[in-house]
Amino acid sequence: MFSSLRKLFTSDPDPREARRPLWNAVIATARAPHWYTDGQVPDTLDGRFDMISLVLALVLHRIDDDPAQAAASVQLTELFVDDMDGQMRQIGFGDMVVGKQIGRMVGALGGRLGAYRAPDGSDGLKAALVRNLWRGKDAPDAGLAHVLGEIAKLRAGLAAMPVETLVVADQLPGQSG
Repeated sequence: MFSSLRKLFTSDPDPREARRPLWNAVIATARAPHWYTDGQVPDTLDGRFDMISLVLALVLHRIDDDPAQAAASVQLTELFVDDMDGQMRQIGFGDMVVGKQIGRMVGALGGRLGAYRAPDGSDGLKAALVRNLWRGKDAPDAGLAHVLGEIAKLRAGLAAMPVETLVVADQLPGQSG
């Protein structure tokens, strides 16, 4: 009977926590200074969100290559939503606004997931980067070149990593400091 009561009052661990190291790696990669210095991505709330969305999209694309890891993709996306919710509340947004903003952010991530499937160096990828990272303004040539090169490195590193290794990774491959 005591065992039954303990089960009633204890909760199972959150399965999303298995993806926490990977989520932290996505954040660390997106916050690497080179994106904002060499890549000249605006170091603003929008710029940081767009970098997180870019790195997350590339990681999710790789996870999608292994249908057996579909749950990991969902869990990672849920951590994104939870983190964005927490960040918005920390900034001071209220309950009424947070829900609408999270909906917009998830929609933005969905659009970026499609746009960032464009091949490395393609006009489609360049257009998506300019539209998202620089909000449609002229991107600095050197900055765009840097971002394109780093995306290619990240994709190559992800492609070389087995998906079952990626979903438990605590760092992402193919990045320069």
